[in-house]
Amino acid sequence: MIPIGFLDFGIMDFIETLLIAGVLVYLYQWIRGSIAIQVGIGIVLLVIINLGIRVLGFDTIDFILSGILDVGILAVFIIFQPEIRKLLYRLGTNTSIDRFFARSSSGEMIDEVIESVKVLSKEKIGALIVFAKSSGLQDIIDGGVEIDSKITAPLIISIFRRETPLHDGAVIIRNNRIVAASTYLPISQNPNIAQSFGTRHRAAVGVSEINNVFVLVVSEETGRISISKNGSLTSGLSIQKLRAEMEENFGIEKFEEEGFTSSQTEMNLK
Repeated sequence: MIPIGFLDFGIMDFIETLLIAGVLVYLYQWIRGSIAIQVGIGIVLLVIINLGIRVLGFDTIDFILSGILDVGILAVFIIFQPEIRKLLYRLGTNTSIDRFFARSSSGEMIDEVIESVKVLSKEKIGALIVFAKSSGLQDIIDGGVEIDSKITAPLIISIFRRETPLHDGAVIIRNNRIVAASTYLPISQNPNIAQSFGTRHRAAVGVSEINNVFVLVVSEETGRISISKNGSLTSGLSIQKLRAEMEENFGIEKFEEEGFTSSQTEMNLK
């Protein structure tokens, strides 16, 4: 134990302090940029006002404010129900374990996807590809056309060509296999998404807002390459940068980038 003034501060207290600090930092990163900050400030102000009223002895006003605060705690859970659901989902998804078991075959999968994106982007063929975890998105998969096929660049390209019946919708890749095509994703209602982005980009953000997924988008209008994860959208990636992002996401060692140029734009949509 280390005496600090009138306190005894030991190693367990130090570890506990680090854990609490880590949780607070994580919570701040989770709510940063959302209305949670404003709501939290409002609640703190109500508590301060209530304490002031109580000190001044205004019993009736104190009773009313105390009732509002009691109801406010329940209201917070109702207002932030979507955010709480997303937080619990992410806590229940162990990405490190998924990466460990998928790493061996992810390299070949990345190569095939990159080859397909080169063609899709050059020919301005719109594409939407979702990379799901080992047990994720089953409800979305069930709503599409099940395929269960090895990932190859020609197959991905053929799926998204306009003349094919499966081009409308998203391709789902899980366990390094194409498991479904022509699936429909939830559309994000986030007002911070620029109007220049269409339905594909909003769907990419929408599915990544509520699922721990990596989403790849190719614009039909411009051929721009974008990715979405954790509810954010990064647009204007080069092929080299896309490969680096995929290798990092799927646990592959990063390669040496040469001659990288990109007008990449990352948007925090929270």
